[in-house]
Parts: sequence; structure tokens; C-alpha cells
Amino acid sequence: MDFKLDRDLIFLDLEATGLNVIRDRIIQIAMVKYFKDGREAEELSMLINPGIPISEEAMQVHGITPKDVANKPTFQQVADKIHEFIGNADLAGYNSNRFDIPMLMEEFARVGMELDISRRRTIDVQRIFYKMEPRTLKAALKFYCDEDMEDAHDALADVKATVAVFQGQLERYRGIDYIDEDGNASTSPIIKDVQALHDFTNDMRFVDATQKMRYDTNGEIVFNFGKYNGQPVAATLSRDKQYYNWILNKEFSSQVKQVVKKLVKEYERNNQK
Repeated sequence: MDFKLDRDLIFLDLEATGLNVIRDRIIQIAMVKYFKDGREAEELSMLINPGIPISEEAMQVHGITPKDVANKPTFQQVADKIHEFIGNADLAGYNSNRFDIPMLMEEFARVGMELDISRRRTIDVQRIFYKMEPRTLKAALKFYCDEDMEDAHDALADVKATVAVFQGQLERYRGIDYIDEDGNASTSPIIKDVQALHDFTNDMRFVDATQKMRYDTNGEIVFNFGKYNGQPVAATLSRDKQYYNWILNKEFSSQVKQVVKKLVKEYERNNQK
């Protein structure tokens, strides 16, 4: 891939038992890793036994049945291999910021491991596509590459299609400005730079993938839901420990829980008498 990297970059795609990033489980993972030193890319693809039923809706999409994964390893059995393959690479994918990355974070959290994204940059190819040409991955491949989608919803085929679309986007939008719905212009945002594409494809208003917390106009992290909507997270949870414990023990993402614990710890440390 003709793209200058200052860190390894992994494109990934998941197939799962359903669409809930917290309750559902991974049944297939595929990754293609591009190295900053320019050596040949590596691929990792595997089926995983989820340990829970696969929804009928999901099977209709990806075609993976319980029989296909019955004798495959569980995520716990392959977690070390996946974690080692990822290393400290930046991550990219198609709708990866809202689905693949948070679901993978949950799977690691369940086996006592952490996929730390606080020091990683992420590129969501879907966000480039939706901002510039709102369509599907199949349409994107046809639009950018004039190719027809084959083996749709096979994870490795989807990864390779995503890479092809990404390369097509880099070429098509070279030198093209972006104007958002409020009329604000960004000069040539689609460039061969991971940080620039991270900024363009992420909604920087939100702290976590499930959008439970956001930044207010002063840059403070506040709630984006519930009875404390709009109020500062750290100060509120330091004061209301019952609500703090409720968040830690209810069905919130591991990312939300990690951020909450860090914010409260830093707040209380900075406000000790």
C-alpha cells in the first residue's frame, strides 16, 4: 500500500453473533497488518467459537452457522495470538469505530486483557465514505474501484474490499475540500497521514464509542445520557458513589468503565486536602 506510516497499521473486520457490542460475541476475525518499515503485509484470519447462540439475523448476513464454529477455539484460547498480532499498531476498518473496535475491546476485557486505544489512532473508512459519498461497502467498491463485491460478509473479503476502497478514496479526494452540514470547510482533509484521517473519521465530541460521554464547550467531559446529562462526570461520580458503582456494575462498555475510573481517580487525587 502506497502510504507512509510512522506506526504499523491494521485493517480489521469482525463477524459476530449479533450487533450488540457488549452482549454479542465474535465468530470471525480478519486482520491485514501493514508495517511502517514497508515489508510485506501480514494477514490473520480465524473462526471463533462464541460460546453463545448466533442470531438468525446475523446468520442471514454472514452465513456462518453454529456448525461452522462448533470445533473452533474460543476467544480466550486465541486472545494472546490476536493481541500479539495487533501489538501497538493503529487500527482501521469499515464502521470499525462503532462496531469492530469496541466489540474487540469487550472480548479482551472478558478474558482479563486490555486493548488500549488511548494511544492508538483509528481510521474509520466508512466515515470517509459517508461524509464524502454516503453508500454501502459494496457500492463503495464499485464507485471507487469499479469492482463488483464477491464473497460479501466474509471477513477477509470485506477487509480486502475496505483496503481497496481506502486506496480509491485517497486518490479520488486528493486536493478536494470538505464542507460540513454547517458550511464549515476543511482544506483537503483526505491525505496520506494517519493522524489527519483519524481526526477526520472520528467524532471528536464524544469520549467513548457508545457515546455515553462527550466534551462540553469548555473541553470538560460530561454525561451524554441519564439524569446527569450535561453534568461533569468526574465531580458528579466522586460525589454520587452509588451512581458510580451502578455504572461499573451495569451493562456499560469496558471503555466507559475504564474512563470513568480514571476520571474519578484523577479528580479525587487533585482535590485531596
